[in-house]
Amino acid sequence: MEIGVYTFAEVGPSVSAEQRLRDLVEEIELADEVGLDVFGVGEHHRPDFAVSAPAVALAAGAARTRRIRLTSAVSVLSSDDPVRVFQDFATLDLLSGGRAEIMAGRGSFIESFPLFGYDLDDYDTLFAEHLDLLLALRENERVTWSGAHRPALTDAGVFPRPVQEPLPVWIAVGGTPQSVVRAGVLGLPLALAIIGGAPERFAPLVELYRNAARQAGRDPAALPLGINSHGFVAATAQDAADRYFPAYASMMTRIGRERGWPAMTRAQFDALREPRGALVVGGPQEVIEKVLFQHEIFRHDRFLAQMSVGDLPHRDVLAAIELLGTEVAPAVREEVARRSAVS
Repeated sequence: MEIGVYTFAEVGPSVSAEQRLRDLVEEIELADEVGLDVFGVGEHHRPDFAVSAPAVALAAGAARTRRIRLTSAVSVLSSDDPVRVFQDFATLDLLSGGRAEIMAGRGSFIESFPLFGYDLDDYDTLFAEHLDLLLALRENERVTWSGAHRPALTDAGVFPRPVQEPLPVWIAVGGTPQSVVRAGVLGLPLALAIIGGAPERFAPLVELYRNAARQAGRDPAALPLGINSHGFVAATAQDAADRYFPAYASMMTRIGRERGWPAMTRAQFDALREPRGALVVGGPQEVIEKVLFQHEIFRHDRFLAQMSVGDLPHRDVLAAIELLGTEVAPAVREEVARRSAVS
């Protein structure tokens, strides 16, 4: 199993956007050094996040790393130009020696739509159309294409071409069945975000994904599946909870205020840390057990933890990345390999 981290590069009163981006590059570099497989960077267009251009941030990380895969988490494809997304990540792929990936999603915030001149009423059709063009671009050097929301292309050459053929494109979903089916039908890897509720509740979505792939004539076993969760590791379970809670609760309460949710309490947080809760927060052994519990349900190929939430101190993030790479990842990989050998 691939193990990694992802971040939305949040800023706050104590951390400027400039400092947060410097910290981000250090996190990517350390993740590579300790043997993690993937580092993801999200895209947001709000004052509380430092990254609106994931490919640029990841390119800075590419210059400081050797082996770790570098992915958006996610690229808000609905409101972006697929040509530009492809070019940006093809360039990242060249700079990194073939380590770039695109994780395409519809986005959890809406600021990018008016910013780039799109109508929210076209939310679903924009994603489907832009994804169709993105896949056409990665398959062909010259593209003829037309749609409802973007000027047509007629035998247009799109350059540069990436090292990887094809450039990996994942579909990221938070629980929308239509998106899950789309990924299966198209034969694209699926990244499923579990940020609330018991993991078992998401098992029907994974089955829906694999059934959609099977009905489309594809081999579900050949399609990678990833699970993305909020996660944090410290020396002990209590230490992890005490360090993670203030930043996590502040973030969830702030976002919840915009969406009509109540403030996050410590009791709710502790319930989410239970074995069947959504948070993968604890000491190394607790995190190992939780990732493996998820694997029993999903048989997934990749796990990514969102660690740097809210105002979580950078030193704590670095310590957690080191523990994830040196203690959690080797144990999880060994047990998953053992399970595969006996199944």
